[in-house]
Amino acid sequence: MDFEQFIEFGPGDISTKYSGLLSRVVRTKDQRIKNPINEPYKGLKKSQIQEYLEEYHGSGVQHIAIACDDIISSVRALRKNGMEFLSVPDTYYELLKEKNVNISQDLEDLRELGILCDVEDIAGVGYLLQLFTKPIGDRPSFFYEFIQRCEGSQGFGHGNFMSLFESIEREQERRGNL
Repeated sequence: MDFEQFIEFGPGDISTKYSGLLSRVVRTKDQRIKNPINEPYKGLKKSQIQEYLEEYHGSGVQHIAIACDDIISSVRALRKNGMEFLSVPDTYYELLKEKNVNISQDLEDLRELGILCDVEDIAGVGYLLQLFTKPIGDRPSFFYEFIQRCEGSQGFGHGNFMSLFESIEREQERRGNL
């Protein structure tokens, strides 16, 4: 496969007062496969990336993204079958309302289901809907992402990266690792 660099997040781009990460995202020329390559960034506490490296004794696949044509229906079905997702604070949706985002989906449905909406598409078109499961299995860190690209979006959820990072930190705190 022929990969090219897509986007990079450097020191301070994705961080809180506790931890951070560095990320370089590569993609195939046809844009069908995107692969984030992450590394821990020093902070006051152990980052999610460091937690993963220690738990699995080295590098590996932290999450897999699954494309959906109708994320709202998919998430409703997944929740009905017991899938648990990271929580998103109501303030996130209040900010979306203030931005007066122009999307086809009902913002209240997104809030109810915890679906994130990134309107900051890199190519300047469309928007991205996404959400993330809680860690799968008996060890922390591996999770799934469900994603729907709307109106030609080619983005990577750049506008949601910080929200995701904070949600993962809340899960780390719940486990006593932060």
